[in-house]
Amino acid sequence: MKRFSIFVLTFMILFTSIFLSSTYVAYAKDNLDLSGEGILLMDYDSGAILYEKNSHKKLYPASTTKIMTGILAIENGNMENIIKIDPEIIELTKGSHIALDYDEEVSFNDLLNAMLIASANDAALAIGKNISGSIDGFVKLMNSKAKELGALETNFVNPNGLHDDNHVTTAYDLALIAKYAMKNDIFRSIVKKDSYTIGATNKKEEPRYLYSTNKFLYGNDRINLNGQTIPIKYNGVSGIKTGYTDHAKNCLVTFAERNGQRLLVVVLKSEGKEVYADTHKLLNYGFNNFKNTVIGHVNEFMGNIDIENGNLPYVSSVLKEDISYPLSIDNKDKVIKKINLDKEIKTPIAKGDTLGNVEYYLGENLIGKGDIVSTLDVESIPPMRLYKRILRKWYIILFILFIIFRAIQISKRSKRRKKRRRERMIEYSPNIR
Repeated sequence: MKRFSIFVLTFMILFTSIFLSSTYVAYAKDNLDLSGEGILLMDYDSGAILYEKNSHKKLYPASTTKIMTGILAIENGNMENIIKIDPEIIELTKGSHIALDYDEEVSFNDLLNAMLIASANDAALAIGKNISGSIDGFVKLMNSKAKELGALETNFVNPNGLHDDNHVTTAYDLALIAKYAMKNDIFRSIVKKDSYTIGATNKKEEPRYLYSTNKFLYGNDRINLNGQTIPIKYNGVSGIKTGYTDHAKNCLVTFAERNGQRLLVVVLKSEGKEVYADTHKLLNYGFNNFKNTVIGHVNEFMGNIDIENGNLPYVSSVLKEDISYPLSIDNKDKVIKKINLDKEIKTPIAKGDTLGNVEYYLGENLIGKGDIVSTLDVESIPPMRLYKRILRKWYIILFILFIIFRAIQISKRSKRRKKRRRERMIEYSPNIR
């Protein structure tokens, strides 16, 4: 049984349990007066939910659907391909489009940019059919990817988000999809553009000049925010996607970064420019009330672990990497650390081998987890042969031999005494002849 020689460092809980709310429920005490029906504010790096409103309610995503279409296009398509537009794409196109023509030849890259920047529905259909061979085949790919990402309440029916009663998602699911998509460099570079130009094609002599549907990226309009009129543009925003249909109303997924902190906001079913006002409020709330805090430092000492059958009696352990979490000012002193060692730690051990993990809790919520690793190489020592074991205990053997020798001496003396007694008895007894 391995013993772990360490004092578990904990932060004392300063208040009663009613005040131990983590950032997962921090929104409960704040009313941001938001118009949107489904809302989520997420810390991008940790995935912590900083604010939510009906985040698991199924709603229509409109063109925010194209986030999924876009990331699948990048992962499965070829940017250099030239796609020939077939009649099905033209016939299925409704809503926003870039006027793709019959048998027009357009590059895959141009279609991807048109879809993510100008929200072109025809481009989304063309991309889906090019990747999977059919629109239905691509929709299956979309739903499969959604399940893989944990977006379990999402069901896609088409690649562009045109209304269908069965085409639904949630603010939470959409945040998971957006978080995944924004990890991709190509996707991230496209959604932050405010314009794009498609050159002449075999069907169009003039270039197409496309502009982003996301007013955050150019900000000429103004909105009312808490009684004040301010520009829509928000410093630090770099995408990602808008959406609108009569049923879905205004939808917006936003990524923003300030002072090293990155936030994701999803607003579904908001009215008009209120979708931007909602997002402003959520971003301000996130940046003003939470700060990414290192709760576990790389190479932080985690203790000495006793080792059996090793060339060293113990091995020192440290935290493998930094663990960060967005903490509010009120929660900085409420983090509790719990260390878990592997049940069996056997030699040989190499430097960097995982020996267990450390978990960080805020109230009952697990907010971070990291590996505990060895700082040293520890070699195995094979079991010694019997004679080696005996030789290593020479002082015990010497003591035993001494005891045996003394016992023999005492026994001999005892025998001699008995013999002399018998002889005396014979000499002085008259009855003995």
